[in-house]
Amino acid sequence: MERRSPSPTPPPAPVLVAGEPRFVNAMRLSLRQWTLVASFLAAVLLATPWVWQRIERFDTGLDYRIPYALSKDYWLYERRLHRITPSQIAVVGDSVVWGEYVRPDGTLSHFLNEQSETPGRFLNAGVNGLFPLALEGLVRYYGGSLHGGRVLLHCNVLWMSSPKADLHTEKEQRFNHADLVPQFLPRIPCYRASADQRLAAVVDRHFTFAQWVNHLQNAYFQQQNFLQWTLDETSGNPPSHPNAFKNPFAQITLTVPAERTDDPDRGPDSPRHKPWSTTGRGTTRFDWVPLEDSLQWAAFQRLVTLLQARNNDVLVVVGPFNEHIMAEENLPAFRRLREGIVTWLVEHHVKHIVPAVLPSELYADASHPLTEGYRLLAEGLLSESVTRAWLGNDRTAVR
Repeated sequence: MERRSPSPTPPPAPVLVAGEPRFVNAMRLSLRQWTLVASFLAAVLLATPWVWQRIERFDTGLDYRIPYALSKDYWLYERRLHRITPSQIAVVGDSVVWGEYVRPDGTLSHFLNEQSETPGRFLNAGVNGLFPLALEGLVRYYGGSLHGGRVLLHCNVLWMSSPKADLHTEKEQRFNHADLVPQFLPRIPCYRASADQRLAAVVDRHFTFAQWVNHLQNAYFQQQNFLQWTLDETSGNPPSHPNAFKNPFAQITLTVPAERTDDPDRGPDSPRHKPWSTTGRGTTRFDWVPLEDSLQWAAFQRLVTLLQARNNDVLVVVGPFNEHIMAEENLPAFRRLREGIVTWLVEHHVKHIVPAVLPSELYADASHPLTEGYRLLAEGLLSESVTRAWLGNDRTAVR
């Protein structure tokens, strides 16, 4: 019969003596030491973005626009506006200003520079995917450098063409630039972000270090954080993980990625760069949202008021919307809405232009011109007496 060895006797439990530390290896910081640690962390958080701007190469040319892939890099947008000079004019707006179907040398700002014979005077300050509710947030929190200067502001009525476009529906809806919209008030019915997501968006607007982290993700990691980028997988079967063994720090080249010169989705050689219709006959019926009910129009009004409060000299361009795309019976409602916009601008002493509608073949869709359309639009704007007087108003002394 096998004999079992007796179980070892457990060691006696430690006796706690009053006044002695409970953990022998614990290190307790004094108030002075905690103050030093907090000061060091604060210095790192504040200094890192400041230093980064000075070591990262950020090249901008005459026709520079924020690249499509960096549309959500608001810290980069703010850096871009920091470079604006007193003589320059920021052309602010959504993808119509940015140039959805055209190359950088086919945008409105390009042709305004070319036809006014003042290279670099008009700066493309548009961002792809914006709408008034997001544009208001972009200018409010990242557009401080525009203070006191001239702003050519585009008003795109497309965002009032239906309750869905106006973000007015109760059904949950995903949309671009959600971090820029009002997170709590006014309420956006279709925006169903959680409370922590909304708070994070609010904090990011005022915390430069968080904006810098977002910049790293957008510029070097395909809009992903380190973990997402490392675990990114291909669509093969079985999927592979191309970044799993890569050094993430090697991705940081200290050079802001530039826009592709051979973008297959934009420019005259792109299959997307074509007229919206071969016949020019429209049948679309838009469900126009009344101005008094529109969230997007209310945001545009707040944006204009904000710019005026910042001593900006604002010129609003309303449209031109593609009227050819609409069914004949839909035109009166559109024109009433446009007249309401003009009435508000007049009442609030805002300089504005309502350009003539472009020829049908110069639109790619309901609101975006093609390259020749932008050239013709710039020509029309510069021929307006309102524009000529506005351009002759020297705001340099204000800046």
